[in-house]
Amino acid sequence: MKRLISIIVSLGILAIIYSKIDFQGLIGVFKNCDRVWMAISLGMVVPLTAITSWRLQQLMPRSGLLSFWEANKLTLAASVLNMVLPSKMGDIAKAYFIRDRGYLSGSLSLSLVVFEKSCDMLSLLLWCVFGLAIYSKQDILFWVMAVGVFIGLILGLLLLGSKKFADFFFKTGKKIAPKKLKKKLEKLHISWGEMHDYFWRDKKQLTKIALTSIFIWFLHLLQIWFFIFALNASVPFVANLALSPLAILAGLLPLTFAGVGTRDAALILFYQPFFNAQTGAALGLLCTSRYFLPAVGGLPFFGQYLANVRGVVKQ
Repeated sequence: MKRLISIIVSLGILAIIYSKIDFQGLIGVFKNCDRVWMAISLGMVVPLTAITSWRLQQLMPRSGLLSFWEANKLTLAASVLNMVLPSKMGDIAKAYFIRDRGYLSGSLSLSLVVFEKSCDMLSLLLWCVFGLAIYSKQDILFWVMAVGVFIGLILGLLLLGSKKFADFFFKTGKKIAPKKLKKKLEKLHISWGEMHDYFWRDKKQLTKIALTSIFIWFLHLLQIWFFIFALNASVPFVANLALSPLAILAGLLPLTFAGVGTRDAALILFYQPFFNAQTGAALGLLCTSRYFLPAVGGLPFFGQYLANVRGVVKQ
């Protein structure tokens, strides 16, 4: 039901956007695109998937425990599940898959995935801090995003850096959470504690994973800059590094299907000093392809995940 509502909200936002722009102009943007840059920008999906898979390999407790090919299959299949399951549950299914294949115990596999996603979120928030630092239009939207980014970053760093704070956070959450969520919070609390014990033992490895995560998000932002070239538009590199993470963050709000709608509106709004709404809408469609293409690539491996999906949905 929640997924249906998010799809309806996405379609509603897109309907509003497309009712206010020249649709023929949007088609014209794609007709007149630079095909070489389009191929390069869409092709960025390949190195992004490969580096993300390599990071998953590095997170494993023993070198060689997970092959690079297997890590790629896990990453791609999770992309499929993230398109059809709410709240990035495809990544949780990935933890179950790692457990069922015998690579890790259940709690440690969940810890690994939780840590991976936490690094991703904190890396994006760091790029958002950079964006807010040079974003010139300090209106009400700026301050709302600044407060949200600041709270999210501080909370994330405390949860990852302090086991005592994490214990306090989860214990407080379990006291005030509805009965339905308490069991999930309990599992996450256990996994989070195990994650602290495991990952903070090797600070060199921790640093490598953190820097890799920041670099992965740099490549995501670079891909969006290449999309702009493909649409025959121009934005200074530093401006793109500032604006694109803010637009991606808007797409992560739990309101829409895979960020469709909110991300499109944010791209049109933030990039309006550089190009028109039709180009902004085209950029929104290309940004959606960043999630769609890996999902298509993961379809051949989707069958291996079905049992895990059922298990996650029942949790």
